[in-house]
Amino acid sequence: MVTIRAQGLSVRLGRHSALDGVDLHLEPGRLVGIIGPNGAGKSTLIRALLGLVKRESGSVLIDGIDSARLTRRDVARRIAYLPQGQTLHWPLAVERLVALGRMPHLGPLSRLSAEDEAQIDAALARADVLHLKGRVATELSGGERARVLLARALAVGAPALIADEPLAALDPGHQIDVMDLLKAEAQAGSLVVTVLHDLGMAARYCDRLLLMDRGSLVADGAPLEVLTEENLARVYGISARIETAGDRPLILPMGRIRG
Repeated sequence: MVTIRAQGLSVRLGRHSALDGVDLHLEPGRLVGIIGPNGAGKSTLIRALLGLVKRESGSVLIDGIDSARLTRRDVARRIAYLPQGQTLHWPLAVERLVALGRMPHLGPLSRLSAEDEAQIDAALARADVLHLKGRVATELSGGERARVLLARALAVGAPALIADEPLAALDPGHQIDVMDLLKAEAQAGSLVVTVLHDLGMAARYCDRLLLMDRGSLVADGAPLEVLTEENLARVYGISARIETAGDRPLILPMGRIRG
């Protein structure tokens, strides 16, 4: 099982301070949502945790090891990553696309083993796209492509998964499918971290929310603790009606706060 700890994590992108002194500790068995307005630093945070952007200061520890001491392959074997906004350019068969998830485990010119093929089929099944084997990935619907790309991340077989905006451009039914899958992965013992814009989905599915604003982590806790009228007004600049269903908030944005 993977743990990730950041202390005083700061990142500059050009002249812009993208992250400012973020502290967090992520543990397995939980679905963690990162929320916040556009430009809050959500994607920069996960890229910094993965070592994909240079940090200005602070530390990131993956299983207690400074991420700077880990190779890209070391990180990829521990944490599968689903970037946002992926475009499929090549007409690969679905199973060959998902097979790319096995690359962290393969040497140069290596061929897929029986174990690799089993991991690929298992990932296809978990993402509910096993029936798409043999189809050309570029010919799939948006919802099907999203689940196939998620299957590629699952095929890594890593004990942690980070997904950046996996619900983008999906209809409500396919959003539910993806969130059900991410929740199931967390309940099975994985650490799952996802960037979300849909506060309703974040409230319903996530065990823990990290609320970002202007590069800072301004709230961290259970959905009921984070999704308050005060936080939504301060960070998003909106008024909202919030009710509860059990231990989950139900959020109805009402309008912009002017002045």
